[in-house]
Amino acid sequence: MRKLTILVLLTGLLLAGCNLPSSPAPAPDPDAAAITLTPFHPDLSAEEAAPSQPAWWLDPALPASFAEQVNLPEGAVWAEDAAEADVLVGVNLGDPLSQWVYALAAPFPTLTDAVSLAELQAAWGGRAGEPFASTPLLLSDETLAVLSALWGQPVAGATEVHPADELLEAAWARQPAWALIPFEEIAPRWKVLAVDGQSPIWKDFDPAAYPLSVPIGVQGEAALLAGAQTPASNRQADKLTTVIITGVTALVRATAYTMDRNGVTYPGEDVGPLLREGDITHISNEVPFAADCPLPDPVQRGLVFCSNPAYMELLTDIGTDVIELTGDHFNDWGAEAMLYTLDMYREIGLPYYGGGVNSAEARQALTLEHNGNHIAFIGCNGKGGSYASAREDHPGTVECDYALMEQQVQELVQAGYVVIATFQHNENYVFRPPETLVRDFTRISTAGAHIISGSQAHQAHGMEFTGDGAIIAYGLGNMFFDQRGVVEYGDQALITRNIIYDNRYINTEVFTIQFVDFAKPRLMTPEERAVFLDIIFNASRWNYPSP
Repeated sequence: MRKLTILVLLTGLLLAGCNLPSSPAPAPDPDAAAITLTPFHPDLSAEEAAPSQPAWWLDPALPASFAEQVNLPEGAVWAEDAAEADVLVGVNLGDPLSQWVYALAAPFPTLTDAVSLAELQAAWGGRAGEPFASTPLLLSDETLAVLSALWGQPVAGATEVHPADELLEAAWARQPAWALIPFEEIAPRWKVLAVDGQSPIWKDFDPAAYPLSVPIGVQGEAALLAGAQTPASNRQADKLTTVIITGVTALVRATAYTMDRNGVTYPGEDVGPLLREGDITHISNEVPFAADCPLPDPVQRGLVFCSNPAYMELLTDIGTDVIELTGDHFNDWGAEAMLYTLDMYREIGLPYYGGGVNSAEARQALTLEHNGNHIAFIGCNGKGGSYASAREDHPGTVECDYALMEQQVQELVQAGYVVIATFQHNENYVFRPPETLVRDFTRISTAGAHIISGSQAHQAHGMEFTGDGAIIAYGLGNMFFDQRGVVEYGDQALITRNIIYDNRYINTEVFTIQFVDFAKPRLMTPEERAVFLDIIFNASRWNYPSP
């Protein structure tokens, strides 16, 4: 009888094993749309459930934002103990179910751009080298539990726990500092670092190749899984939009002369891939096209400019999506050239703002929609006078009416737009933002604009974050303009790539460029970049401990 009992038990176990999935379920699509699900309330145990009700157990180490979105199959109940459960869901368990994306972040004015997983895990294990040195990794209790389930417990002192809503301030107070946060907690004042060549704020992000994609899996009989609904990821690619903003473009003088010699698209040869990659790429083209524009003079002394219509090919080649018309020189060649230029933009479907056929059109915000994100551009010329020629019956650039602009920004924000405000303003050859710019840019930020950028600067200026998380870039410097050697820092500049996700502004990346001649910029080397960013961060309106 004893042998028979053992045989029966073994047979039962073998039969139960036959009910398990014969092959692993396919990996979930991390970019699949999230499902609207009921909150997680594990208030029933398996003992309270009827025998026919399968019990599900969620590992306490799982992120709450995942657990709250799990919707059980009909008739299933929650189990409080894994030993009582028919289905187990946990980090790196069983068949793949979801990928939860985390980010390595630092305060925005951080020079380090990327690290390897080996460096990060060395810091987790208490063997920190550069850039982490002896600085602990900041994270929340929940993130500590998730990553401990993936990597094992960190060495004592390697991490420091803070409430999730206090991490950002703790990091800024400590600089340099490093934090591990879930994707949904990325905010403008964080800098997101790439890990092993991947960053979750990039368009070409591959979650499968990213070491901070935490696999969440399920273990249980296939029949018990049918009907369950779980989120595939906390990051969905179809909710992300990148907006690239640039500084001064003026295709004239030595820039135009170089284009005529080397080819119209020559200035964009090195930075073109970056500009084309943006979902929305902004160019502030200050100068009108004119059919009778004379050949460019590389040493032209006067400041009345026009551009050869053939130069439009450069703008299309670099993937321009939006034209800003607030520049000082749009009126240089008169009304006929301005109308001719506007016709060219309309013919190729290139929208513009900050200028137009009259003041009414010039004051209108440009509204766009991409991946469910609603984005508005608005701009004006802060110098006014002859620089802002748009009137009721005359084309041109529009003069800033700050009271009206405040009202427009407020209405756009209330209507659900992420607002980008750009300005032509006073030109100052300094790094620290002049008070006139601070006064006017902050005013529009206070009205609710999310991203504010100066298009006037021939020398890049510092930056600022406002209390509500808006970013102000007081001046980016030259995009395509011939000031190499004319002013000391006229050949170094910035480009920003701004990240909109789920109709929220969440982050900005700063790119640094160096001109190689009068027309063509290239991305800086890491060494050049570190020196230039240190200058910009020192000139910015925030606390920055220069290394």
